[in-house]
Amino acid sequence: MVLSVFAVVSGLAILGWSAGLFVDGASLTARYLGMPPLLIGMVIVGFGTSAPEMLVSALSAIQGSPGIALGNAYGSNIVNIALILGVTALVAPVAVHSRILRSELPVLAAVTALAAWQLHDRELSRTDAGVLLAVFGVLVVWSVLQALRHRSDSLGSEMEGELEARPLGPGPAILRLVAGLALLIASCRLLVWGAVEIARTLGLSDLVIGLTIVAIGTSLPELASSIAAIRKNEPDIAFGNVLGSNLFNTLAVAGIAGVIQPGAISPDLYERDILTMGALTISLFLFGYGFRGPGRINRFEGGALLGAYIAYTAWLLHGVIEQLK
Repeated sequence: MVLSVFAVVSGLAILGWSAGLFVDGASLTARYLGMPPLLIGMVIVGFGTSAPEMLVSALSAIQGSPGIALGNAYGSNIVNIALILGVTALVAPVAVHSRILRSELPVLAAVTALAAWQLHDRELSRTDAGVLLAVFGVLVVWSVLQALRHRSDSLGSEMEGELEARPLGPGPAILRLVAGLALLIASCRLLVWGAVEIARTLGLSDLVIGLTIVAIGTSLPELASSIAAIRKNEPDIAFGNVLGSNLFNTLAVAGIAGVIQPGAISPDLYERDILTMGALTISLFLFGYGFRGPGRINRFEGGALLGAYIAYTAWLLHGVIEQLK
């Protein structure tokens, strides 16, 4: 048990650091290859910040722990909206100026509705997973076209400032990319092993472990980058981190897990977690879209989101206590 806890703690620590290294390396390498800053912010950073979730879910599914895989995907979405945006908005209100981010909000709502519809029969089939990955592919192409069409978007301006603030040559950028990816893979393997062993030792479902320890751990890059962005007065980057990560998680992360390990899901996953994710996604749409101007998550709304996460965590813990009785 001690070794398992050490594996989880050290895995999370290395994961949080290596994810930042990987995102920096990927972003700067893409810049040297001539990619527009807006496209880097929408696609490269989106892939980079969701890399921990993708790796953890793929490894969990391969090792026969689909609960950790799906719990990580949907739990990370809950963490992103309720915990990360809640805390970020308490630091400073999050204004959404980017037209592209506003246009992605209804897309996220539709994608969340698709995931809920697929799981209403309490099963994620390989066909369901294939549909998610196909939609993800279409969304990536759409994002590229949007980025090329709206080069003057505020998200692109904020991203360009971020890249200029990190002057590195091509060699060091590629080194960060490779080292970050290698450490990400190693830390994710360590985290998954430790999480599975803890679940087995305590007699907990791997779904609960995926929704809590793993989901929070793999969301650390989004938390760090969002708070850093809002302190630099870059609200679109802070909001875009969460929005992009949730799209990746719902489509790519869950899709990869379903292709590798399709099958029945826990009723709790649908009745508790998917519905919570859906309610939070609707609130994100209402807060961030801005029907009469730019969207904005103020401190009161941030506090409400954080309160929702505390209530959800209490709900989870109640289930764990009942399970252990």
